[in-house]
Amino acid sequence: MTAFDAFLGSLASPMDILAGFDRQAACAAGVKPATYQAWGRAHKVYFGTTRYRRQQANAVRVARTTGKSLDQVLFIEQQVASLSAEGEKWKTRLALLSVRGDFKALQRRAKDIMPEADKPAPESKVRFGKSCKGKRTFSATGDEHLIAALEHTLRRGLNPDRPDAPQMYEAFADLLRDGGGVPTAAPRPLVVVPVPEYFKILGGDGDETILGLSDGTTMTGAEFLAEHYGKDLEVGLFHPQAGPVNLYDAKRCANAKQRDLARATLTTCPVPDCRHAADHCQVHHVTPWVAGGQTNMNNLSVLCRYHNLTNDDDPLRKHRGRIRIRHGTPVWVSPRGKPVPNTTHQYGAMHLLFGQ
Repeated sequence: MTAFDAFLGSLASPMDILAGFDRQAACAAGVKPATYQAWGRAHKVYFGTTRYRRQQANAVRVARTTGKSLDQVLFIEQQVASLSAEGEKWKTRLALLSVRGDFKALQRRAKDIMPEADKPAPESKVRFGKSCKGKRTFSATGDEHLIAALEHTLRRGLNPDRPDAPQMYEAFADLLRDGGGVPTAAPRPLVVVPVPEYFKILGGDGDETILGLSDGTTMTGAEFLAEHYGKDLEVGLFHPQAGPVNLYDAKRCANAKQRDLARATLTTCPVPDCRHAADHCQVHHVTPWVAGGQTNMNNLSVLCRYHNLTNDDDPLRKHRGRIRIRHGTPVWVSPRGKPVPNTTHQYGAMHLLFGQ
């Protein structure tokens, strides 16, 4: 018997595998967390403590009798997870375990056995993705008549010799701009580039200078002057170790200038892989105000609403990680104390000016 044959044999005896499940051993063996977590849930169902002991014993017996594989058992648990009543879960679980055949046969029968779910209507919402090479994706869910009317509008006059999707985007962009519904974004001209680069831009030689804007996008210095130049350009001062140097500590809420400097320091939420632009973030006290933290730039950071709510404000509570200031820059620190930067949009002032 080869090692692969032995592996397949173990998958064909899921009750033996689940009976001896060890989460730590699975983790140490390099098993994907989502996989051993699913194993753990199945172990709890078939071998954990329950008041449905007769049904539990019967489920183990039926799974062995019908030769259920581990993947089939996990599929069954995915199906019954949507049911709320425990009694209904055991009834449906036993019905699915009684199905004979391979995985596809089980999938087909599950459509007949599973009670039809009364799903609520999806929530009306709009979602925005990350920028990638000058492009960004968004999706919208809303009233079906409104969305149908939008699709009808975008499909009018399509050229059959070209793909539909690009033409519909062009029509959508025209609809937004010509309809006056979406004004061109106009970020405030707060200068956070090194002084030599700043004068290069003003001198008309800014094609190679890349500016990171607080809405999470970028443009060249030349594009900045062409689209957003005003009479009054504000300048934020940044120190290579201390970060933004304008300090205020009299009030709990950051003032307008502090919010501008916080957004300039980091153009996105500092939690790794978070795409939320600084313009849409909240200003967060790294050391909480109630714990004596001052409303100074060396204690402020932008954070999206979700990560502001889940941040471990108490330094002794190490569940979700927390924001700390390192070399003048807010950075997310994992529960184990490892600082991890957000590399989604590397155009914050401290990174541009000092490489931090």
